[in-house]
Amino acid sequence: MRVFVLLYNVGTDNEGVHILKIQDHDVVLMFEAEDDATRYALLLEAQDFASPSVEAFDRQEMEDICAEFGYLPQLVPAGFVPESEADRLLLAPPETNLDTTWKADAPATSAATEAPEIASTDLDRIRRQLEGLL
Repeated sequence: MRVFVLLYNVGTDNEGVHILKIQDHDVVLMFEAEDDATRYALLLEAQDFASPSVEAFDRQEMEDICAEFGYLPQLVPAGFVPESEADRLLLAPPETNLDTTWKADAPATSAATEAPEIASTDLDRIRRQLEGLL
């Protein structure tokens, strides 16, 4: 059986598969329908995430690769209808994703980084400074 997975940097030394972190598991989605994989890839791109390629693999080959690297393969059947919030992740990416852009000297960062909290006194001071510029 052929399945479709999302890959990054296809054909390079930095090639990798899209992984979901669900609880303590690294999950690789294997889509039965190419259209579902393409839609998922477009949703990732719409979140300003790196654009993955949709690639076909033999299901057993992908399961063997997952076992080799300690990933949990998850088949998303064609026409899949989620029954829980966790199932929804099989059809649409989570709101936040890890950035796959790796740099030699920098750790991976969240693609949806949160702004640091600023005390209200600091905000008032900054506001006064900005108003002074007008």
